[in-house]
Amino acid sequence: MTEKNRIIDALGERKLLLPALVNAALAANDQTKYLFTLLQMAQSHADRPDVVISDLQPERLVSGLQDEDLDRVVEGSRRGGNGEYRIPHAERIVGLVMGNIKTMLEPLDNAAGTGQSEEARQFAHRYLELLHGGGPLHAESISGEAIAKLTASDRERGDSPHLLVMDLHKALIRLQAAIAVESIDGARVYEIKPADRSLVKAFMRGVNQTAPLKFDHPGLGTTATRAGDKLVIQNDIGTTDAHVLVVHVIGQTVALTYTDVHLQRLLFFERLFERYKVQWEDTLSRKDKTMESGVYHLSIGRYAANGKTELEEYLSFLGSRLVFLIDWNRARKRLRNFVPKREALQLLKWAADQNYGHLAFLKLGGEQVIYDALEFVVKGPHRFGERLNDMLGRREAAQYLRYVLRACSEGLRDGRPEPLIRDEVKVELLNYFRSAQQSLIDIAADHAALIVELASGIHDALLKARLPDAAQYLARNAQRAKDWESQADTLVNRARAAVKLSESGGFFRNLVEAADDVADDLEDAAFQLTLLPPDAWRGAICQPVQSLSDLMVQGAQEFIKALETTRYLHRGGLREDVQDFLEAIHRIIGVERHTDEAQRNARRALIEGSFSEKELYVYSGAVRSLEQSADALMHAGLMLRDYVLGEVMLK
Repeated sequence: MTEKNRIIDALGERKLLLPALVNAALAANDQTKYLFTLLQMAQSHADRPDVVISDLQPERLVSGLQDEDLDRVVEGSRRGGNGEYRIPHAERIVGLVMGNIKTMLEPLDNAAGTGQSEEARQFAHRYLELLHGGGPLHAESISGEAIAKLTASDRERGDSPHLLVMDLHKALIRLQAAIAVESIDGARVYEIKPADRSLVKAFMRGVNQTAPLKFDHPGLGTTATRAGDKLVIQNDIGTTDAHVLVVHVIGQTVALTYTDVHLQRLLFFERLFERYKVQWEDTLSRKDKTMESGVYHLSIGRYAANGKTELEEYLSFLGSRLVFLIDWNRARKRLRNFVPKREALQLLKWAADQNYGHLAFLKLGGEQVIYDALEFVVKGPHRFGERLNDMLGRREAAQYLRYVLRACSEGLRDGRPEPLIRDEVKVELLNYFRSAQQSLIDIAADHAALIVELASGIHDALLKARLPDAAQYLARNAQRAKDWESQADTLVNRARAAVKLSESGGFFRNLVEAADDVADDLEDAAFQLTLLPPDAWRGAICQPVQSLSDLMVQGAQEFIKALETTRYLHRGGLREDVQDFLEAIHRIIGVERHTDEAQRNARRALIEGSFSEKELYVYSGAVRSLEQSADALMHAGLMLRDYVLGEVMLK
């Protein structure tokens, strides 16, 4: 107690001591948590001296303890006999813990008239029980059992100093809010210096900028005070016990301590500061069975500002990010119903960076908003386990979910009716499914373009078949044909995956599957031609085989023309578009008829010529594959004609 505080106490105005006592108690809380961790880390190092471990110096400095000897405690710890541990300064560490608990009791003892005196008596009773019930300490020797009793957080196993510290801290936070003497833009403050006011204002400017994004969700309560040479700002973020932010401002340096039960949210919080050069210490995990999953995580970040303006800008940005942590894990789980884990995290990061957030999405029903939109669009219930990125594609699914997060946030902030926002979400998804019609045509057209490449490759290779290095041309073309055919298979799989993208999804899947028979036959023909001997390309066989390849190039080009024309066909559309489409289909049918004649000419040439058995086998196989490709192409063309005349033109 300072001399000024002693005088106040002597004058009988003990309530005036409360702010200073609360500050000291909160500082003692920080130190005690550090000391608990120090003992646990020392024990862990003694058990596993081969494992590299932190000396906890950053944590000591943040807690306010100036004793550098404590930085050597972990490294100097060793196991003794009979469950004992040789931990430097062990007796002193335990003494500091119990002394700090006594310091935490003082403001509660002095809070007469605040309604907390009975609670203070209960705390004092627990303290005395723990003080007299502790095991004996001998200099640097302490048992593993004693460490466990000091740091235990399982209430079912009885009381412990750790549990008492946790309960005292909660009571102190309530008392701190009750004795705050003024409010600065919503922050309850006391005992700050005039120079601190602009810093508190900067922090609250950020908090208040994004606080509307939490809507009616509790949280973001802020208190600020001065403890020695540092301004201390605390924000409760949400309602989770271990979800707390404490900010220490010392000169131009900001040290923030952030605790969270969800490690992924903690890492997400760190990524929000990419625009600032924040130095993050290694994340520490603390066991606490009163928390979710029995553990919580702690991160410390330091930022050194260049001047007051930059300091205030950073504090404002820090305050503005806190709303994006509230119910973050619930939003992440909801989004993972539609996209993989990584994409869900990217969506939440994007929503925070754009100041949209995710709480509006949750307030409107979360995943149910999207399920309702899917049922509206696909005319049926959404199948469990089927993700949106499988239906729309990864990029499109991300774009749509970004729209949902933005529409929910902007809609609720603007006071728009919730049913209207849900309808807008449905219409946007409908637009994606309608545009998917064009995407399906794109897939079919890309597949048709590969058929053109396959046919043209055979045609060009055959033109060089009589050259001295013909075998190289044919082999090179066969390899390209294999690659093209593989790409065609990929497009088939895309068409199958996109079957629910539109009402015509099933047709385009069947069309691409049918056209893939053309690609398979052409790739087989390209391979067959590589089996011929170097001097086999001669005589009357050349012309009919070349004619077959010419016809396939023509047919493939007409097929892609018909597909592209399909984009513009609809009831009441231009007559010229319909005419172009029908003429392309007619030419495909003509190609098939001409390939029948070319195939007969090839057979005649093979029978009348003098070829070896090998040559006859290869030529026959190549001719058959080319002719089959023409048949498959005509089949695909007729499928497209029936779809256009039977469905597109009737709508």
